[in-house]
Amino acid sequence: MKMLSRVAVAVSLALAPQAFAAEMQTTEAMERLEIKGEQQSGYLAKEQESASKLDISIKETPQTVTVISAEKLKDFALHDLNSALETSATINVEQVESDRTYYTSRGFAVNNFQIDGLGLPLINDNTHGRVDAALYERIEVVHGANGIMTGVGSPSATVNLVRKRPKSENQGYVSATVGSWNTKRLEADYSAVVNDAFRVRAVVVADDRESYLDRYGNEGQVFYAVADYAPSTNTLITFGHSETNSETDGNLWGALTLYYGDGTPTNFDRSTNIAADWSEWNVKESRSFIDLETALSDRWNLRMAYNRVRTDEDSHLFYTYLADPATGLDPETGLGLIGYGSEYDLDDKQDTFDAYVSGSFDAWGQEHQLVVGANYARLDYIDTSLYDFHTGNGFPVMPALEDWNGNTPFPEFTDGLAGSDIENTQKAVYLQGRFALTSDLNVLAGGRYNSFETEGMGYGVDNSRDESEFVPYFGVTYAVSDAVTVYGSYTETFMAQNQRDENFERLPALTGKNSEVGFKADLFNGGALLSAAYFNVQQENLAVGAGDAVNPATGVPEPVYRAVDGIESRGFEVELAGEILPGLQGNVALTSFDIEGDQLVEDYTPENLFRSSLTYRPASLDKLKLGATYIWQDKISRVQGTVSDVYANAGETIVTTQDAYGRLNLMASYQLTDAVVVSVNANNVTDEKYLNSLLWAQGYYGAERNFSANLTYAF
Repeated sequence: MKMLSRVAVAVSLALAPQAFAAEMQTTEAMERLEIKGEQQSGYLAKEQESASKLDISIKETPQTVTVISAEKLKDFALHDLNSALETSATINVEQVESDRTYYTSRGFAVNNFQIDGLGLPLINDNTHGRVDAALYERIEVVHGANGIMTGVGSPSATVNLVRKRPKSENQGYVSATVGSWNTKRLEADYSAVVNDAFRVRAVVVADDRESYLDRYGNEGQVFYAVADYAPSTNTLITFGHSETNSETDGNLWGALTLYYGDGTPTNFDRSTNIAADWSEWNVKESRSFIDLETALSDRWNLRMAYNRVRTDEDSHLFYTYLADPATGLDPETGLGLIGYGSEYDLDDKQDTFDAYVSGSFDAWGQEHQLVVGANYARLDYIDTSLYDFHTGNGFPVMPALEDWNGNTPFPEFTDGLAGSDIENTQKAVYLQGRFALTSDLNVLAGGRYNSFETEGMGYGVDNSRDESEFVPYFGVTYAVSDAVTVYGSYTETFMAQNQRDENFERLPALTGKNSEVGFKADLFNGGALLSAAYFNVQQENLAVGAGDAVNPATGVPEPVYRAVDGIESRGFEVELAGEILPGLQGNVALTSFDIEGDQLVEDYTPENLFRSSLTYRPASLDKLKLGATYIWQDKISRVQGTVSDVYANAGETIVTTQDAYGRLNLMASYQLTDAVVVSVNANNVTDEKYLNSLLWAQGYYGAERNFSANLTYAF
């Protein structure tokens, strides 16, 4: 038998912290532990890194965990974060604009996005630009609150992006994709073993695409390099750096007006874009990290991780709004809109350090696990907004959108300088234990103490705060049999909010409670995992849109919010993942819940979701793979106001409605040789026309039927 490298020994030690380092010198031990660390095949994952720092599997975790695997990302050409998450069991991707995206789960905002288990809540609960997925091996989604790992955020879900790491042998691929709207993409990924102590991996991407939206296009580049270094057989150091760039022309800021003044829906062409021909939104992000894990003894490990993020955003934006809300958009001429230009720049700096000790001990005839750690995070950001109040180009009168081609003079962005200069600091200590009451009954208990401090002003509002909160966590699992585990869990959340009310005062902190009961069962001889859960989520001080108000500091209208108490979401989720029949594997998930406490939130939230991603490889033709995804949601709506006295039907309620709809995507791939695979993908094959979201009063339509083809050479 061949001897494994020092890196493999260190990796195996990290993956199996209870193994004794001195016992890791044999090939048999190394191979056994490496197999344990790679419990993922196709669409089935058995290990998780997101719900707990304890050494427990997905089945042993008292919460629902969904994993979007590398194979799924490849099969369905899920090249960006949004396309990946919209296939997940619980995430609803709220694409309110082309380059600013919100996410919800179980009816509430998802703001916890982490990379390798570290991160801070998203600024203003959204992502900017096109987030490429090529850097990530898989995407894990923890349903519900995640108090131990994050401590802050809403009790909806946590998304953890797991970076690619070096592999144990030399391998790589080059991939080329072409598609509808002049899409062109090149992607390369190579991992190499330098020596027994050093491995490296690099990923590069060049992506250039236009769109079904008029004048819209995005060009992106990705570079990522990572290395594993094992200075000894019980220590592993991983360090890496990534650079991503998203350059968009013709981006939306806001979206389409969805109703005429008399209340009838607008129903524009899907290609309609409100952007000016000079609109642009460029996002550059730099990430560096270092992760050290070492064995303190035969049963205890120390892990320290540092993440550094620097983001630079520069944009020229163009919004449209109703000149006279009473008259609204003229149903005969389509006139009534005013343009609104702005220059917006954002620079943020994030630094996160996390250190913890984990291990196991024996007591009362059982083995127990414990994690004790501390976290320090700093987020500083500066953003500025500029306008043109003096030339007339900053607020031009719009033609009907059917006649709009984006041609408007570029404003002189020199007026109304406003913005934010914010410094956020978070300090936390946490403890979690898994205590075996019997060989089948385990209790998970712990908590996280968070201290938050913010200094600075944001658009004329003092954002200063100094708060602290203890977040408890409790869970229990019981193995009914080798195949079936039942569980229950409870945790709380706390998050300071940046949203402002109509008086431009900051809303109070968002607090929440999450309880969940369910079961997980191995099916088909362990080839698939069935998860089912009933959950109850409660939120206090939830920020809900309350229209626009003129900011006295800038003189221009801005979105404002109101804090709603007593919002509750109750429902269930069911997911089946893995090989369902010989040759047939994938994910099938159903989510259904009821939201109570605020009619607006109830109306615009899809409460019934169905997601499936299935592939089939015929036994008689094993080089061929066929697949389909189906994404369905129920009816949503939004009350937009009432018809004014200008129209004959004055007083009628204006409601924008998106009926229930589903999207079918298809794929096929064929293994031409051992090294070459060709694949094709078709999205929205039934050409469904639908609004992406009603989270805002404005909205725009999703993409029409489109296609792509890919050629991959592996070596």
